[in-house]
Amino acid sequence: MQAIIEKRCAGLLKMAVDREATDIHMKPEIGQYTVQFRLLHEMQTVLSLPLDLGDRMIAYFKYLSLLDMSEKRKPQTGSFQETVGGLSCFFRISTLPSILSREAIVIRIVSDRTALPIEELAVFRDSARRLKKLAAARQGLFLLTGPTGCGKSTTLYSLLNYCNSQLNRNIITLEDPVERKNETMLQIQVNEKAGLSYATGLKAILRHDPDIIMIGEIRDAEAAEIAVRAALTGHLVFSTIHAKNAAGSLHRLHDLGIPFEDMAQTLVAVSAQELVPAFFGGGSAVRHAALFELLTDGMLETAIETVRKGGSYRLPENETLEGQKREGVIIGAIAPAIRP
Repeated sequence: MQAIIEKRCAGLLKMAVDREATDIHMKPEIGQYTVQFRLLHEMQTVLSLPLDLGDRMIAYFKYLSLLDMSEKRKPQTGSFQETVGGLSCFFRISTLPSILSREAIVIRIVSDRTALPIEELAVFRDSARRLKKLAAARQGLFLLTGPTGCGKSTTLYSLLNYCNSQLNRNIITLEDPVERKNETMLQIQVNEKAGLSYATGLKAILRHDPDIIMIGEIRDAEAAEIAVRAALTGHLVFSTIHAKNAAGSLHRLHDLGIPFEDMAQTLVAVSAQELVPAFFGGGSAVRHAALFELLTDGMLETAIETVRKGGSYRLPENETLEGQKREGVIIGAIAPAIRP
């Protein structure tokens, strides 16, 4: 029976990777589990599973992630790494107890595309050039934002690899959890039970003479404060944050208790991104690549001051994601899938 469970789990992962899904959802319902894939911003139902089979598959995924298999009443998070179809992938899982006395599970799929240079991730080469220039800053806070599954983490690790290999920077990460292992940088896993919080982790990191500190995600006031504090110590800090667009990140930081004065002192750039189907290989091959909306320099200063006064800032049309989509369609860089 165990061999059958392993094969079903492996088959589910391969199906998701082959379809370029970003997440796998297994939801308990009356009489069955429903399995859905997130493809870009859409949820697609792919199959239904008997309750017993679904329970065993969830238990196996928890086993791979080193979670407590007997605990079904509390949320748990973890991760594991597998080679699927010749591609090394990282899988981050999150479990939630449901009112049906069963767990729901979400598996985030992170394919190992971090070795790709930023030029191969971006639709426009100019965006890649600007990102690399910003990543070469010696200090400050560099934020990446965008909806779930837009490729923020892939962009982040690609830029970190550039900083490590081309700029010879010493990089230390503080993550909860570590999304993907990278031997070229020192990665620290937040572990509250062991006394390793964001605050204690930052203190330890600063003693190791880093050039760049990466904080996995700003999701609460503590992480926001830690990111700003690290940037104020004279280091370059990378992190991700959820917001509608680049300017929206300023509102989000303020909601998390960051004063506008600290934003003005620390922020180097905010980059919002979105995945779109784009032409590659001389206009024949189509795969998903990123558009980048960059808020930096004078526009960043103006945006902070506008938001501080209670206003709403918008980038020039040609700098926004929507404006770049239209430009990409006109010049033929973006595939017909999103054309009106």
